[in-house]
Amino acid sequence: MSLVSNERITPSASYLNTAAGGPFTAGVIAPLAATVFGVSAQTSLSALTLAVGIANFLLASVALYTCARVVLARLKL
Repeated sequence: MSLVSNERITPSASYLNTAAGGPFTAGVIAPLAATVFGVSAQTSLSALTLAVGIANFLLASVALYTCARVVLARLKL
């Protein structure tokens, strides 16, 4: 019975883990790359605005990843 239960839980954790990658890529990696390489669409972006935006997306990504870990903790051995 635990094998069936584990197989039902695993896709939920996988979905949450994959969903955590989206905010990380879009909100952390992309703005940093745009700033470093000078391809930012908005030229008057302050460092504080960039830092706050990155922090928000990083927090969202970590929260989703933590939810995935909590879901995986329900697995039965």
